[in-house]
Amino acid sequence: MLDAIRRLIGDSVPGTPSAQSHVHKHDVRLAACALLLELAHVDGEFTDVERNRIHEMLQRHFDVDSAGADALMAEAAVASRQSVDDFVFTRQVVKEYTLAQRMVLAELMWQVVLADGKLEERESYLMRKLANLLQLEPAFLAEARRNSESANG
Repeated sequence: MLDAIRRLIGDSVPGTPSAQSHVHKHDVRLAACALLLELAHVDGEFTDVERNRIHEMLQRHFDVDSAGADALMAEAAVASRQSVDDFVFTRQVVKEYTLAQRMVLAELMWQVVLADGKLEERESYLMRKLANLLQLEPAFLAEARRNSESANG
């Protein structure tokens, strides 16, 4: 009985995938993907370039195949739409990722932001906000940006 209640409550908490989800709701990859999608959508456009960039990142850095990347993106999009704010995702990333892993995530975030070749004010603001929530110092954020620009190069 208690397990049924926990499942029911857990399925209704904003920002968490349902019990029918293919991705476990506590999978840090879901949280990281949700942040990448938030950045891709913040300028009001979700381009094919951004979608493909995130898809490739998931395969390369999160150890999933193409179908797994599609499922992770779909689950993260649902979780993002249902969440009240980004804190639920950043809190999980801070809890489970080391500083070095959060730096790599910041580089991936910059790659998404810069995928369309321009940096808009909303993107810049969200990057600073997320970096703060991810407990990354401004110098780390600047280094992540330089690294991502050289990777996009």
